[in-house]
Amino acid sequence: MDVFKEIMNNGPLGLLPFWSKSMVLLLFSAIVSTLFTMLIILLVYGSEVSVQFGY
Repeated sequence: MDVFKEIMNNGPLGLLPFWSKSMVLLLFSAIVSTLFTMLIILLVYGSEVSVQFGY
């Protein structure tokens, strides 16, 4: 936890107010969880999908 606090205080987010840091972390968490969910769905249902390229 000390490493996380050190990164938050001395990193690029260190100059932002608390609510801005929270919004950035919330957006990052939402993107990561969305990507992880999409990966799980792709692994589970990927074999059933037929992909066709072309016009």
